[in-house]
Amino acid sequence: MAVFSLERTVALPPDEAWRRLTRWERHGDTVPLTRVTAEPPGPTRPGTLVVARTGAGPLAFDDPMEVTLWRPPRGGTPGRCRLDKRGRVVRGWAEIEVGTGLGCRSRVVWREELDVGFLPPVLDGPLRRAGRHVFGRTVDHLLRQP
Repeated sequence: MAVFSLERTVALPPDEAWRRLTRWERHGDTVPLTRVTAEPPGPTRPGTLVVARTGAGPLAFDDPMEVTLWRPPRGGTPGRCRLDKRGRVVRGWAEIEVGTGLGCRSRVVWREELDVGFLPPVLDGPLRRAGRHVFGRTVDHLLRQP
C-alpha cells in the first residue's frame, strides 16, 4: 500500500480551485489511455460514482471511486472531498482539501492511499513515487485550466 500527499498554493480563490479540481472528466487529461466519467449526471454529491477507465481493449480496467464526503469550501471553511476506491485492481482512497492561503491564494492538499492488488509490498516505494508524480501533474494541470 502506498500513501502519499502533495500540496499546492495557487493564485485562485478557493471556490475556483475547488471547481477546477472536481471536474472529474478532466482528470484523465494527463494520464495516458485514461478516460474519466461520473454518474449520475448533475452536481457531485455523496454517492456520485467516478470511474477512471485506463488501458486499451482487453488490457483496460476500471478504477471506480465513490464520493463519500462532499463539502465545498464556504466562507473561511476549507472544502473536503473523499473518494473511496471500489475497484478490483485499485483500492484505497483519495482526499482533496481546498482552503484559504495567504493573500488571495488557495492551499490545496491531495492525499491518497493506493493499494494495487497484484503488486507485492516491496513495490510500495516506487508506487508512492509514481503516484506523487502522476497526481502532481494532474493537480497542476487542473489548476491551470479555467
